[in-house]
Amino acid sequence: MRLRALLDTDALGLRLLGGQDELDRAVRGVMTTDLRDPSRYLSGGELVLTGLAWRRDASDSEPFVRLLVQAGVAALAAGEAELGDVPDDLVLACARHRLPLFAVHESVAFATITEHVVRQVSGERAGDLAAVVDRHRRMMTSGPAGGGPDVVLDLLGSDLDLRAWVLSPTGRLVAGPKTAGPGLPAEVCAKLAAEHLAAARTGRRGPHRVILAGATYSLFPVRSGGRAPQAAGDVRETVLSDWLLAVEADAGDWAEERLDLLQGVTQLISVERDRRDAARTVRRRLAQEVLELVQTGAAPAEIAARLRVAAPVLLPGLGAAPHWQVVVARVEWDGAEGGATEGGPIAQSLLEEILVDPHVTGPEPSDRIAVAHTGDEAVALVPLPAVAGEHDGPGSGVLADTLLASVREPLAAGLDGDGRITIGVSAAVHSAEGLRGALEEARHARRVAAARPGRVCAAGHQELASHVLLLPFVPDDVRRAFTARLLDPLRDYDRRHRAELIPTLEAFLDCDGSWTRCASRLHLHVNTLRYRVGRIEQLTGRDLSRLEDKLDFFLALRMS
Repeated sequence: MRLRALLDTDALGLRLLGGQDELDRAVRGVMTTDLRDPSRYLSGGELVLTGLAWRRDASDSEPFVRLLVQAGVAALAAGEAELGDVPDDLVLACARHRLPLFAVHESVAFATITEHVVRQVSGERAGDLAAVVDRHRRMMTSGPAGGGPDVVLDLLGSDLDLRAWVLSPTGRLVAGPKTAGPGLPAEVCAKLAAEHLAAARTGRRGPHRVILAGATYSLFPVRSGGRAPQAAGDVRETVLSDWLLAVEADAGDWAEERLDLLQGVTQLISVERDRRDAARTVRRRLAQEVLELVQTGAAPAEIAARLRVAAPVLLPGLGAAPHWQVVVARVEWDGAEGGATEGGPIAQSLLEEILVDPHVTGPEPSDRIAVAHTGDEAVALVPLPAVAGEHDGPGSGVLADTLLASVREPLAAGLDGDGRITIGVSAAVHSAEGLRGALEEARHARRVAAARPGRVCAAGHQELASHVLLLPFVPDDVRRAFTARLLDPLRDYDRRHRAELIPTLEAFLDCDGSWTRCASRLHLHVNTLRYRVGRIEQLTGRDLSRLEDKLDFFLALRMS
């Protein structure tokens, strides 16, 4: 908008004191200040509003105006509420530097002028929107009263008519506008996160354009600490930990100024991300201390004492001693041996996201989860409050089969064919004495998950009961030697005589050694079946009437 348009709006209470010839200047934003030197916060084109608190005497006006002119501001508006009439020295200084000067009537709040100018500028899509960024910055850095990223997203809606949401890499809704109608459904969040991770893994620069259910979204990465990915190895790890800003709009036809604005917003949100990460430091340290005590075989009394310290932090307001579960995660990349970086930190970050309970209320949903990492492994200590009236276990717990249900799609996109995340979950334990066993149980469950196909896998303690799950952990050379000793004589015989000893053996074991059922299944006479079983025993030196020999054959067939 132009300066002269300000004079045409009576509600703004502006009176021109100088700069009649400069009223065609474009106003590109608003900045309110009483600093003696506000130039560091100016980017050019602003209408600067001031209450004159910086002025102690007449000599202060000249340097103040000179700094504004050097910063390229559009005009200065001075309030009359504090000093009455605008001082003559300020009027003369503005005239010397050809800086338009307005007086603001004492009945008009600066906020009224700010809101009017910002709405006009954004509505017309004219010029730089740095004033909005400045408002966001001041709100984000003003402490808890600033409101966090939700306020920034509300301002994007009110000032730029943009609906936007902040999502975690797993698709969890971190923040959304409170005044923009219904939020994003969970399935849309998951798909947006997946699309963002897939695009980021290809090396394409944001924003990424996605169309879902007829709506167009532009996805901007929110990088922790404002860092940018560097090496390829860094990219595939950092994309799994970065938040993203999803804007319901097509940024492909945006002007450079608006793109810069949204990039500035992502930087502001990254400040909030870093703040939340810092708040996790205490929980991470508690988990690290407990993990070290458990791994070094510390006395249960010492571990219990550490847990008593951790419980109030992880379960604020709950006095009951909780049960505990241990969850272990590992992120691995294909061909990452040698100089690869440890995967523990990225597994730690992901596990903190995956374990968030959407039903838990509080300032941060993950404030009841403590995750440590050691080497390439992350270990979570999850407290489970006991439910009143239940004495045999916790009221709820982490279940491996549902743990990854909502995050599988985005994680698979982020791992992009060359990475894996595997997770193991222990049973709940009642005391410090059980944590060592729970840790080993979770690690073993994770190895079970790692033996399965797929990029995103989890296994729980209840899946460790079957000996079949132990087979993937038999070393390859032992597996080959064991199966060759038992099965190679039968395979050779089948090949030479076109017999069917191997299928007969499988059917006999499946029928639990029942002659009649096995003969019926194979459509053989019982005597023929007895002949074949006898031949198997002769070739292998085993007795299929003995349980031990039956079990050996069963395992050999499974491992083959």
